[in-house]
Amino acid sequence: MSTTAVGRAPASVPPMSPGVRPVALEAGGITLSALIAQPAGPPRATVVAVHGGGMSAGYFDGQAHPDVSLLTLGARLGYTMVAVDRPGYGLSAAQSPRGQTLAEQSASLHAAVTHLAGRWATGAGVFLLAHSFGGKLALTYAAYQADELDPGLPPLLGLDISGLGRDYAVEQGIQLDPHQHGHWKRNWGALRFYPPNTFREAAAMVAPMPPREQAEAGHWARRFTEAAPKVRVPVRLTFAECELWWHHDEDTVADLAAQFDAAPSVGVDRQPGAGHNISLGWAARTYHLRAFAYFEDCLARRAADAGASVTT
Repeated sequence: MSTTAVGRAPASVPPMSPGVRPVALEAGGITLSALIAQPAGPPRATVVAVHGGGMSAGYFDGQAHPDVSLLTLGARLGYTMVAVDRPGYGLSAAQSPRGQTLAEQSASLHAAVTHLAGRWATGAGVFLLAHSFGGKLALTYAAYQADELDPGLPPLLGLDISGLGRDYAVEQGIQLDPHQHGHWKRNWGALRFYPPNTFREAAAMVAPMPPREQAEAGHWARRFTEAAPKVRVPVRLTFAECELWWHHDEDTVADLAAQFDAAPSVGVDRQPGAGHNISLGWAARTYHLRAFAYFEDCLARRAADAGASVTT
């Protein structure tokens, strides 16, 4: 167990936007570092943002331009925003240097959300907004919740996932390390998609991908097939215009969406002018606003359903 006090930051943290501060969350035997931004009043809901492989929580608080930060935008719109360093990243890297499997990460996230809900108001519940490998965790977590319902946990309201498909568009083995030489275009797309200084600022959020996480990458198609049918909350998937890690032609995407047969709704969007790291580019604000519009739709449907149950 880390000696860092719960709720306090690790000694060294990257630059943060105004209103964003570091916290730490207990996660079932390890401590996860995180970034939080809170609204001026009671939150509408809480968004837990989950980063991809080889990145960190700072991915959702990009510093290259004020419009890029998901955390500051969400807090202004009335949401409590929490970007978590997944197990094996940030504060937990010393405690879990080899990382965790998806099942273990799901259990850790469950514990972290429980701790989060015990410290701050979560509003109507929790949305997961996830990128790339973080999307694998979000789907696993949603399936895990379906199997292990916890009445003490705030309800999971929906999933918004970018940069994740089922079938890799690269050869087996190549996908294991996103920092491997030659993956620049797969990760970023084109220089014109990003504000100046993006790549200098991004250096602070890049992190080694833990070995156990790398080892699971090649099994994702089977993991997806197991998890998707268990997801019982709304799902939205977004593919960037220049998404090169995943197959996402129309037939593949239709088959992908069809796997979520227990989800009340499944949407698939395309984001023009973006590469795989969609939340760091000029299109980030557009993508983020669409995500919050989707969250508002989920909240409105939930309120309508609750009203209908009262009047019948």
